[in-house]
Amino acid sequence: MSGGKVKFSIQNGIARITLSNPTGYNAVDRLVTQGLRTAAVQCEVTPGLRCVLLSAEGHQFSVGGDLREFVRERDHIQSHVREMTIDFHSAIAVLNKLAVPVVAAVNGLAAGGGVSLVCMTDLAIASRSSKFNFAYTRSGLTPDGGATYFLPRLVGVQRAFDILATNPTLTADMAQKLGLIARVVDDETFEQEVEKLVLQLASMPSDAVGNLKALLRQSLRNTLPEQLELEGAAIASLAATPATLATMEAFLAKSKPQT
Repeated sequence: MSGGKVKFSIQNGIARITLSNPTGYNAVDRLVTQGLRTAAVQCEVTPGLRCVLLSAEGHQFSVGGDLREFVRERDHIQSHVREMTIDFHSAIAVLNKLAVPVVAAVNGLAAGGGVSLVCMTDLAIASRSSKFNFAYTRSGLTPDGGATYFLPRLVGVQRAFDILATNPTLTADMAQKLGLIARVVDDETFEQEVEKLVLQLASMPSDAVGNLKALLRQSLRNTLPEQLELEGAAIASLAATPATLATMEAFLAKSKPQT
């Protein structure tokens, strides 16, 4: 799937979802939400998927919802926005539950729904010049895209309220310190570092990474005894698979001291 405002491709097990409207600052409009949902479903039904990369063309990741489109649709704005959220939220739910890592590569400004997309991913890497601003309440709106679900889990409830209510502009370093993103890299090496990270994740044993992702998700609602039981069952089950045994044998062979 190419063209439009969202580009999508899969090669060597890596799915690439790219916001592709740089002249419009990759604003999230009706076409974008439809494109994201289509791409997410393609990821869900593709066998052999290893990793998903969410990125953007141009100098801005996404300025968030296209308020100009909202105003143009004023005569039926409620149904228009509701239809957008159905597609947007469907895409986020599908991507978030995939059994493979979903990575966000953030360049420039991520605002509104653009930051919500970043919060949804398993690992976000940003260029040092990137900035983050939720901006919803400044526009008279409340957050969408799972922001009120993901952000408290990343930074805590009080900090989430502060960020969502007062709309500070966060630098990449500030966002990393808060736990909003995982990595910050220099602008000059951003593309190379993103590619290196994606290739590393895609090369890892998929069952191990998929189970890791599931365990982390379940830990947010489990007690410690429940989580320990899940961990014990998961590692024992994986250890018994032929693929994992082969991986362990290869690891031992590689690390064997040379004589």
